[in-house]
Amino acid sequence: MEIKIWSDVRCPFCYIGKKKFEKALESFPQKDKVKITWKSFQLDPSLQTNANASTLEYFVKTKGVRPEQARQMFRGATTMAREVGIDFNLEESIPANSFMAHRLIQLAKSKELGNEIEEALFKAHFEEVKNTDDPEVLVEVATSIGMNAEEVKTVLESDDFAYEVKQDELEARNIGVRGVPFFVFDDKYAISGAQPSEAFLQTLEKAWKEFKPKAGLEISEGDSCSTDGTCN
Repeated sequence: MEIKIWSDVRCPFCYIGKKKFEKALESFPQKDKVKITWKSFQLDPSLQTNANASTLEYFVKTKGVRPEQARQMFRGATTMAREVGIDFNLEESIPANSFMAHRLIQLAKSKELGNEIEEALFKAHFEEVKNTDDPEVLVEVATSIGMNAEEVKTVLESDDFAYEVKQDELEARNIGVRGVPFFVFDDKYAISGAQPSEAFLQTLEKAWKEFKPKAGLEISEGDSCSTDGTCN
C-alpha cells in the first residue's frame, strides 16, 4: 500500500506531521507493506532567499503582524514540535526558496532515500538554521545520508529533476491540495495537516482493509512475434 506525502522543506507543520505519521506507522501491524512516496510542493515559489534575514523578520514583513504576535505563533509551533522530539529554532531559521532542495529530494527518491533526505533537510532548516537554498549546504546534507557529493553537485548545477518537481505540484493541484502536509492513503483517503497520530493510524487501518495488491497480468497466449525476431 502506498502513502503519498506532499510537503515543503520550509513548512514547520510538515516536519511535525512527519513525526506524527511515523509514530502511527510504527504502531501499524502491516508497516512493512507500506511504501512511502514523498511529493514536492512549494508553498511560495516566488520567495527570494535572504541568508541575512530571519524567518521572524520575513514573517513580520510578509504577513503584516507585529513581532510579538509572530513570536507567539512560533511558540505554539515550537511547543507542538517539542512534543514529537523536534527542537525548533523558528525565529532564526533562514527564509529560503525550496525549489533546489526539492530537486535534491527528487534525486534522493531515485535512490530510495526519500525519507532520509526529508528528515535531513527538515533538521538542517529548522534545527541547525542552515540555508537550504545554498548548494554547498545541500551537498553537505546529501552526503550525510550517503549520497555522492559529485553527483549531487552536478545535479544542482543543472536543471535535472526540475520536471519531476513540477509534475508533483501539478498532481497536487489536480487532486485539490491547497496546503501541506497532505497525506494520501492508497489514492482513496487523505489527511490534511499535522493531525494526531491516532488519526493517521485510523486512516492507515481503514485504507488497509480496502487495500488489494495489484495482481500480475493474466496472459492469454496467441500467435505473436518476440523481440528476438521469432514469430510463432
